[in-house]
Amino acid sequence: MILAIDMGNSNIKIGIVRNAKDIIEERVTTAYDKTSLEYASDIMAVMGFHGVKRHEITGAIISSVVPPLTGTLVTAVRKVLGMDPLIVSNSIKMDIRLSKFKYPKGVGADLIVGAEAAYMNYKAPCIVINMGTATTITVVDDNAEFLGGSIMPGMKQSANCLSSSTATLPEIDLDKPGKAISRDTVQCMKSGVVYGIAGGIDAIVDKAIKELGKDCTIIACGGMAKFAIPYCRHKIKIDETLLMKGLLRLYELNSQDKKA
Repeated sequence: MILAIDMGNSNIKIGIVRNAKDIIEERVTTAYDKTSLEYASDIMAVMGFHGVKRHEITGAIISSVVPPLTGTLVTAVRKVLGMDPLIVSNSIKMDIRLSKFKYPKGVGADLIVGAEAAYMNYKAPCIVINMGTATTITVVDDNAEFLGGSIMPGMKQSANCLSSSTATLPEIDLDKPGKAISRDTVQCMKSGVVYGIAGGIDAIVDKAIKELGKDCTIIACGGMAKFAIPYCRHKIKIDETLLMKGLLRLYELNSQDKKA
């Protein structure tokens, strides 16, 4: 059983992973002013809530797209488990390859994890849609090559931009967008954001499939996926534990090297 942590710009997913089918995952807010002790308390709270003891955790891995907080989170893991976690980067062992991407060192840890999980758990070629603070759409071909992709504004950021940049538009939630021709301001905003993002995803997926010249398995993850993916035209599988599966696989590959 391992501790798997995915640090995003808005949320941190703390996972207790036994195998690809036995995954516990909880979210806490990403906060720059939190100390390693506070993050350690978050980790211990997740473990305690689910009845997981320290001695049951045999290893740890972190994926982070927030470099200023990576060290803080490493220290937090060390305080809880007494061990250093593996850090996801382009230099660790993985099943996928980054050689087709122009700047391999610039591939985000979250993109590596998502691509690894999609390639190992679904039929390639794969399109991975990760809907968090930003919406990323990336492609892995059937030769395990990470080909790159597109980055869109996130749904919540799009909604916040409307309300914060205009004097008369309110803050909104993103459920039940209703009709495209809406009759009140809130519903107009909901339909614009949800259908706009869903349509944007469909458009990029269309172009990606055309450029690749092959049909693809399409998988979505991230906290915003449940709001937009149901309105996409393409058949897209929502896998809420996709990144945890990728972290598990990367940990297994690299811990085997250590044992050898």
